[in-house]
Amino acid sequence: MAKVAPSLLSADFSRLGDEVRSVAAAGADLIHFDVMDGNFVPNITFGPMVLAAIRGATTLPFEAHLMIEDPVFFWKKFVDAGADAVGIHIENDIDHKGLICEIAAAGVLPYLVINPPTPIERLEPLLEFVPQVLVMTVNPGFGGQAFIPETLGKIERLAQLRRGRGLSFLIEVDGGINEKTAPAVRRAGADILVAGSYIFESDNYAARIESIR
Repeated sequence: MAKVAPSLLSADFSRLGDEVRSVAAAGADLIHFDVMDGNFVPNITFGPMVLAAIRGATTLPFEAHLMIEDPVFFWKKFVDAGADAVGIHIENDIDHKGLICEIAAAGVLPYLVINPPTPIERLEPLLEFVPQVLVMTVNPGFGGQAFIPETLGKIERLAQLRRGRGLSFLIEVDGGINEKTAPAVRRAGADILVAGSYIFESDNYAARIESIR
């Protein structure tokens, strides 16, 4: 059974606090907070002030997925706002190991994110240093996109590397998750499923969350 992380990218922005409370009551395990700066991806979403404003709506963990050009500068602002986990893209031109260690030293869970076109080999040298890896199964920037089937192989490869190296990092998957795609993603090795439009476009959040576990 996988954990489910509703993505606020597809929530009603005019009532984010209520949306967080609703998915928490519906059985969500954590809250996924998509941070976009309009440069790293062609969209702009939330800043740390928004996270701070809704942090009190639930005791569930918040993970801040940083789709931004300068995660080195901004990560701590999201931690100060209440993030329990911070995701950084392998595609960023930064010292990933150094930033992973900084985030962990702050008492927050660091995780790596990989986009669909990026080869899994980019992650391999860092897998022993992270407790979690997020595989994007759509190209980042917008919610409601269709799942890219070719990304299943990337999830399977990560699961193989985890077993082969005796590691324990969690595999999270984000993009096009619904009742049709979730079973294959879980079989491939995913532990956490991020879902946005599939949950928030429904009248029954609890049923949608349960259907992809």
